[in-house]
Amino acid sequence: MNRLGYKLRWVAVNVSRLLLAVTFVFSGLVKVVDPRGTQYKFDDYFQALGWSEWIPGFLPLWLAVLLAVFEFCIGIYLFFGIRRRTTSWLFLLFMSVMTPLTLYLALANPVSDCGCFGDAVSLTNWETFGKNVVLLGLSVLVFRYRRLMVRFVSERNQWMISLYSIFFAFVLAVFCIYYLPVFDFRPYHIGVNLPQAMVVPEGEEEPEYLTTFVLEKDGVKKEFTTEDYPEDTAWHFVDSRTVLVKEGYVPPVHDFSIMTWPDGEDITEQVLSDKGYTFLLISPYLEFADDSDIDRINELYDYCGEHGYAFYCLTASGDGMIGRWQDLTGADYPFGMTDEITLKTIVRSNPGLVLLKDGTVYNKWSCNNLPKEEDLNMPLEDSELGRLQSASRMMTTLRVVLWFLVPLFVLVFADRIWIGSKMYRRMKHKNRIINLLKRKEMRKKIVAGNWKMNLNLQEGVALATELNAALAADKPNCDVVICTPFIHLASVAAVLDAQTIGLGAENCADKEKGAYTGEVSAEMVKSTGAQYVILGHSERRAYYGETAEILKEKVNLALANGLKVIFCIGEVLEEREADKQNEVVKAQLAGSLFDLTAEQFSNIILAYEPVWAIGTGKTATAEQAEEMHAFIRTTIAEKFGVEAAENVSILYGGSCKPSNAKEIFAKPDVDGGLIGGAALKCADFKGIIDAWKA
Repeated sequence: MNRLGYKLRWVAVNVSRLLLAVTFVFSGLVKVVDPRGTQYKFDDYFQALGWSEWIPGFLPLWLAVLLAVFEFCIGIYLFFGIRRRTTSWLFLLFMSVMTPLTLYLALANPVSDCGCFGDAVSLTNWETFGKNVVLLGLSVLVFRYRRLMVRFVSERNQWMISLYSIFFAFVLAVFCIYYLPVFDFRPYHIGVNLPQAMVVPEGEEEPEYLTTFVLEKDGVKKEFTTEDYPEDTAWHFVDSRTVLVKEGYVPPVHDFSIMTWPDGEDITEQVLSDKGYTFLLISPYLEFADDSDIDRINELYDYCGEHGYAFYCLTASGDGMIGRWQDLTGADYPFGMTDEITLKTIVRSNPGLVLLKDGTVYNKWSCNNLPKEEDLNMPLEDSELGRLQSASRMMTTLRVVLWFLVPLFVLVFADRIWIGSKMYRRMKHKNRIINLLKRKEMRKKIVAGNWKMNLNLQEGVALATELNAALAADKPNCDVVICTPFIHLASVAAVLDAQTIGLGAENCADKEKGAYTGEVSAEMVKSTGAQYVILGHSERRAYYGETAEILKEKVNLALANGLKVIFCIGEVLEEREADKQNEVVKAQLAGSLFDLTAEQFSNIILAYEPVWAIGTGKTATAEQAEEMHAFIRTTIAEKFGVEAAENVSILYGGSCKPSNAKEIFAKPDVDGGLIGGAALKCADFKGIIDAWKA
C-alpha cells in the first residue's frame, strides 16, 4: 500500500508539474511576443484603480516585460526540473498572490478580461479566478512533494538552460516591441478580411453599440452620437468612446469605424470596399507618437498620390494634437477619427502602418521598419510590398520553438565539450569548499562512544568521571556523546556535565510498555537523563534479527519520548564485494526512516558502519567513507530535501582511531564518528575528539 501510495503521489506530482509548466510557458510566451498588449492591460488596471497619474509612463511596459519573462522562465524551469525547491516556492508564492487578486477582479470587475493569456485566449474574470484556484491547488501539491519531480536535465546543464531562457525571453520581448509581435492573435491580423470579420451570422442577434463623440466649442464640451454629429465646423474633436448597449453575437471585428476629420463623415464602408490599396497610418495618440521617421511617412504619402492609392492617418487625438502634428511634420495627408482601443488593437506601434486591399489586411509595419525608399520604386501591383504577407500560425510557432531550441542545443553541446569542462570543474571545486564551510557551520560535529557490553557499573562510572574531567579542562570542538549499557545510565548521568557530554543508551525496546520481561522502553531510557539512543547497530541486526519494521517502531517510540536517534546503517562483506552497498544502505534508510516527517527527521543522526571493515582484516579508506557518506546525503536530499541533507550529521563507524580520525573527519561529508573499542579508554577517546581541533 505504501509503495502504491508513493507511485500515485509520483504520478500526481509530475502530471501537476507538467500542467503548471505548460500553462505558464504558454501564458508567458503570449505575453513575451506581445508586451504592448500587456502594457495596455496594466494601463487599464491603473486607470480603473485611479493610479494613472501616479504611475511613471515607462513603468507599465517594463512591468509587462518582467511579468512575461518571469512566467515563461519559471514554466521552463518547472518543466525541466531546474532548482525544484526555489521554483516550486515561486509558483506557490505567485499563485498565492494572484488567486485572491483575481477574486477581487471577479467581484469588482474593473476590467472585463484580466489578460492572463493575452489575446490568444480570452477569459472572463470569474473564469480566470476558477483557473487560478486549480493552479493554486496544483502548486501546493508540487511544493509539498517537490522531491518527487523528475529532472529532465543534469545538474551540470541547469545553469545554461536557466540563463539562456531569461536571455531568450528578454530578446524576443525587445524584438516584438521594436518591430511587431511575431504572433498576432488579434482580429486585425494579416490575412483577415475586415468586412467578413464584421458580419453577424444569419440567425444571430446583433449587439448594439453606441459611439459617443466629445466635442468642444467656445470652451463648452458636449457629447454627440453619429446621428446628431454637428455640421458646424466650429466644433472641435476632444474624445470618443464606444460602449455596448445591448448583448448579442459579437463578431471578431465590431468596433472599427472611421470618421473624417474635421467634418465627421463616416467613410468606413468606403475604405473597406476600396478594390485598390489603402495605407492606414495608425496612431492612437499623436502626442506620444514616434516622429523620428516622419520623412519616410511623407515619402510614402507622396508615393500613394503618384499611384492613386488612398492614405489616411487614423487617431484618437483631439484637434489640437492633430494640428500640432501637422505643424511638426508637415503632414498633408487626411486624418480620420477612430476609437483608441481599436487603434491599439490594430497594430502594436505608435505610429504603425497597415496596408489594406479590398478590405483585407495585406501587411503591417512598426515605426521602426517602415517601407524604405527602394521599396517604393514601382507600383504595389508589381512589387513584393503589395503582396499578401500571410504566414501560417503553425510555421510561426515552429520558427519560435526552433529559435529557442537550436541555440540552446548548441550552447549545451558547447558546454559539454568545452565551456563546462573547465567551468563546471571550477564551480564544483568552489561549491565543495562552500559546502564544506556550510557543513561546519550548519551540521553538528559529533563524536559518540559506544561502550557495547563492556565495563561493570563501577568501571563505567570511573571512566565517565575521568572523561568528564578531561573535557572540562580542555573544551572539545564538537559534541561528545557516550552510549552505555542500561545499568550504567542513571549512575553515569549523575557524574556528567550535560553541557559537555551527552548521554545515550545502546538500544531500546520496540514496545511502549507491557509484559516484555528483560526489555527497556524508550520512556525508561529518557527517565534516566539520557538524550540519545543507538538504533539499528549491525550487531543488533545480525545477532538479534532486528528488521526494518522493528527498527521503524523503535525509532518512532524513541522520537516520541524526546530522544535523539543515532541510526546505524552499513553493508556486510558479501554485499560490498557484490557492489550492492548503495542498494543496501538505501533500503535500510527507506525501510525505517522514510515514513518520518521532516521535523522528525531533524532529530536523526546517521552512522555509517562498513561492517566488512570491522574485524575482517580489511580496511576502509577515508575516500571510501566519503563516497558512501556523499551517497547517503544524496539519498536524504531526494527524500527530505537539500536542506535536510545539509543539516543531518553523518558519523563514520568503521574502526576510527586517534591515528586516522583527522584524515577521516577532514572529508566534507563526514561529521564525526561512532567509536567502539577506542571509546573505552579516556586517552584514546579524547584523541579522536581532539581531531576536530586540528
